[in-house]
Amino acid sequence: MAKIEKEMGIMEVVQQWPQTAEVLMGMGMGCLGCAAAHFESIEEGATAHGIDVDALMVALNEAVAE
Repeated sequence: MAKIEKEMGIMEVVQQWPQTAEVLMGMGMGCLGCAAAHFESIEEGATAHGIDVDALMVALNEAVAE
């Protein structure tokens, strides 16, 4: 079962699972330090960067399952 959902906040996820930062940056969300990361959901951030949300969710949940 997925631990991370696309509606969760970007920084909420990174704070709870630090290993997700590498996944986010590797998929093109390199702005974890920007203001938007503090209030955007994963889905909103991915959409803004043209990233496939479903692929990102798989990668994030694989990272926290390890």
